[in-house]
Amino acid sequence: MNRRSNPLGTLLLTGVIAASGAGIACAEHHQYRVYDPYYTDYHNWDRSENGYYQRWADETHHDRDRDFRKLRPEEQKDYWTWRHNHGDHDRDDRDRDHH
Repeated sequence: MNRRSNPLGTLLLTGVIAASGAGIACAEHHQYRVYDPYYTDYHNWDRSENGYYQRWADETHHDRDRDFRKLRPEEQKDYWTWRHNHGDHDRDDRDRDHH
């Protein structure tokens, strides 16, 4: 049996590997929006907000690796109270509830 290199197959395999690596990198920097029902505003949960979250977790002795969305409602409320009292926060006033 003759096993010759298939340039098209090699190129396809290289593309698949590169695309999967890019997908992993995007997942690590995934940004989503979180609504703060206590202050009726939205926060872009990005690298900056994650930094605030980790600071809050350290200061309040919470697990900094726990996903915010999995915190109990009272813990989320504690975070938002802390967050609005610490530093500049990005909120999108266009989406703010003015009712």
